[in-house]
Amino acid sequence: MSLARRHRETILAAQAAGATLPSATGPAPMPSEGPVATEYQTLLAALGVHLNELRNIQSVERKIEAKRSMIGTYRAWVDGALAGALAAGQAPQDEIVANMLVWAIDLADWPLALDIARHVLAHGLSLPERYKRQPAVAIAEQVAEAGLGQDVTVDLKTLLRVETLTATHDMPDQVRAKLHKALALAFTAAADAFDPTAESAVAGGKRALLDNALTHFRRALGLDAGCGVKKLIEQTTRDLAKAAQAASGEPPA
Repeated sequence: MSLARRHRETILAAQAAGATLPSATGPAPMPSEGPVATEYQTLLAALGVHLNELRNIQSVERKIEAKRSMIGTYRAWVDGALAGALAAGQAPQDEIVANMLVWAIDLADWPLALDIARHVLAHGLSLPERYKRQPAVAIAEQVAEAGLGQDVTVDLKTLLRVETLTATHDMPDQVRAKLHKALALAFTAAADAFDPTAESAVAGGKRALLDNALTHFRRALGLDAGCGVKKLIEQTTRDLAKAAQAASGEPPA
């Protein structure tokens, strides 16, 4: 795609934010005529082709690689949509932006995912119909699952930001428990890797990291007794006691 085309898409996406006013029941629909509508429909058609291609791929790994090559088609539009909404204080329902939120999470592109998540939640956008979930629920669960798998693809800072973003939104307790468990595991990993000589060492050291882990494990258990953290709580409690002894100079018990 040429730079001129990218610039045009960015400008038109930004204009969409102020083109129509939201209703009492949610964000306004995308304009149905004019240059904004024409560009939007062109991109929607491309997205339809890409989604059909993805449906024909059985491998999750290959789907992700395909999305990695496809997402650039929509990046200029997304950038413009987010910038336009920031300036106008409103945003229309945008299927391109909504789909790219899911793709960004799948690709573990956390800066982009967080930017779109903030936009979607702030302006009350819906996810594509196939997801059947409220945006905050999908965001919390999919990001949490990225921290619960065998290959962790999300960092502690991102998990904390997602917790803050979704804190006031209603969701099933089991979903929020997943997020707290993922946070606890991330704090545990940070404690395991803690280097007291590093310039970025957190205040309170390893004990503070383990204490945070224990808090999130307990919160997860309180939300969902079957979330699989009881043994992790026991282990973290022991590790915290050892860290406290080491900090005080006492011999191990």
